[in-house]
Amino acid sequence: MHLLYLDDAGSATNQQEEYFVLGGISIFEAQAYFFVQEMDKLASTINPRNPHDVEFHASEIYSRKEQPWKGMGQQEARGVIKAVLNILKQSYETARVFACAVHKKSFPGRDPVELAFEDLCSRFDLYLDRLRGQGDRQRGILILDESTHETTLQRLTREFRTLGTRWGVVDNLAETPLFVDSKVSRAIQIADHIAYAVFRRYNAGDTNYFDIIAPKFDSFEGIIHGLSHKQKLDTTCMCLACNSRRAREHEGQIPIKLKEPDE
Repeated sequence: MHLLYLDDAGSATNQQEEYFVLGGISIFEAQAYFFVQEMDKLASTINPRNPHDVEFHASEIYSRKEQPWKGMGQQEARGVIKAVLNILKQSYETARVFACAVHKKSFPGRDPVELAFEDLCSRFDLYLDRLRGQGDRQRGILILDESTHETTLQRLTREFRTLGTRWGVVDNLAETPLFVDSKVSRAIQIADHIAYAVFRRYNAGDTNYFDIIAPKFDSFEGIIHGLSHKQKLDTTCMCLACNSRRAREHEGQIPIKLKEPDE
């Protein structure tokens, strides 16, 4: 089974933030233990007596307002975020990152959570289609932090599997999403850091964290499929996602199911 762990960053309703981001990591089920081990090792440097009590939540680490981050200096705390992301960077070659950044004002009247979730379901389904074509017939399942819009996303997944998304029916998901407590899931904590890294890139122009994970976004034949920048603000945007999209358009390689809808 291929597991896509997802978490969000930014608020769908906060008008002070331009972006909402949903992002995370796809791994094969047997690979999850690697992240548990490596994250526990990192946690033991922060709380040697009880490393399992350390929850890595990127925005809390960055703000340093709560323990155990409260006593840290700015650079040390930001180093912890980078250390989490470097665990991902140095992990399995087959671990793939997916994220969707939604510029909220570009889509008035639309729920950015639904937009991002639909986009990532289609991208993950396309990834699984590609693996199936290579002989890997495993299906996928989505796993999210239990605080992440549980009722809405379960409903949407059921609809995507029967009625389809704007890009087509999602065929490769084995079940509606599972929701878990982020405190007990190191992989969800990794997903939290991915979403935060993408959020900082688009909402604050800070690429310090994004650049660490950029090579891990799902790609095929040089085209980035795992990152989506949904916006109508700048038709010449030079970010990784927009540049890759223009490359697909130029080469005529955009799969039908990932053509942008008329929002």
